Amino acid sequence: MIKKVLAIDDSALMRRVLSDIIASDERFVLEDIAVNGLEAYDLIVSNPSKYDIIILDINMPRMNGIELLERLSAKGIKKPTLVVSTIAREGADETIRCLELGAFDFLTKPDSFMETKSVRFRDRLLSLLAAGLSLPDSAVKELPSKVTREVTKETKAPVKETHENSSKVLSGPMSYSNISVFNRKPHTTVSKNAKRLVAIASSTGGPKALQQVLPLLPPNLAAPVVLVQHMPENFTGSLATRMDELSKINVKEAQDGDILKKGWVYIAKGGRHLRIEKKGTEYVLVFDNSPARNGLRPCADIMYESIKELDFDEITCVVLTGMGSDGTRGIGALSTEKNTYVIAQDEATSTVYGMPRMVKEAGVTDEVLPLGEIAAAITKIVGTC
Repeated sequence: MIKKVLAIDDSALMRRVLSDIIASDERFVLEDIAVNGLEAYDLIVSNPSKYDIIILDINMPRMNGIELLERLSAKGIKKPTLVVSTIAREGADETIRCLELGAFDFLTKPDSFMETKSVRFRDRLLSLLAAGLSLPDSAVKELPSKVTREVTKETKAPVKETHENSSKVLSGPMSYSNISVFNRKPHTTVSKNAKRLVAIASSTGGPKALQQVLPLLPPNLAAPVVLVQHMPENFTGSLATRMDELSKINVKEAQDGDILKKGWVYIAKGGRHLRIEKKGTEYVLVFDNSPARNGLRPCADIMYESIKELDFDEITCVVLTGMGSDGTRGIGALSTEKNTYVIAQDEATSTVYGMPRMVKEAGVTDEVLPLGEIAAAITKIVGTC
């Protein structure tokens, strides 16, 4: 079924660009356009079921994008919303607010007219629209390397399943054929004073999902938490500040040289890979400026690979909503050598069931849980101090 799009933007040029891009893909039709939030509000409220997805600018006259999302939320109207805005580059706080209000992702408008006509911008826009609607994604090619392993399915670890009857569909670039499973070490219970670490990977839909995880963690969690959220530079600082305001546990944007402490969450800085190293008796965060892997920087696989070299007694790995398979390779390799406990978000509560699905299909998950149960599961495993 063709999906109906409402595009909201005060720029006539941008409305034309969006119209051309949407018209190029048979999965979508541009049902209506609006030049500001107030006009869009009237269109949506008059017929809430008319639109399948919304493309939203932030900075507009009469009613901006944030105000529109706030008013729709007050009305109880929820629509998949993709923020496409110039302010998404510089106005990190405004973008984070849109994500909190229900936007599933954001895309920065190109700097020039020529860039708006580029295949890269077109494909990224269509990819995100497909992700927001859980459609097969024809615009994005498969990632360069497939996740493959040498062992057979008989070695697959047991998985606790919940919410199995969801109708969401995996998007194209997340789908890999012939995935083998990892020959992981079974999880073993460790002593109360053991050295523990929690490592989280998150992508599309992550900023909103994290609001149901980090604020529910206790301030005396008996482990540090490192978190890779796929976001550009200048956004992760605002995300960390907002999460810290909402949470009892301490949350900060990771800084090069940070010493890991129990009861703290460290969010990887956008545009940098994050590694953990041991220096003396301390575990230290180190930035890695190597090239993006599969288009990602930070990349969760790189974080997990660095943990494999360390002497933690137990690593709790958590994979939340997101496009692609980031985290699967790193967790799989980690679980073959270290004592890991792996939690994946379930399909029903994922904005995009890509990353959690891939780690599940690789055979390394101990539990597949709805989003609202993940914080409690982390706390139960790790304990408090």
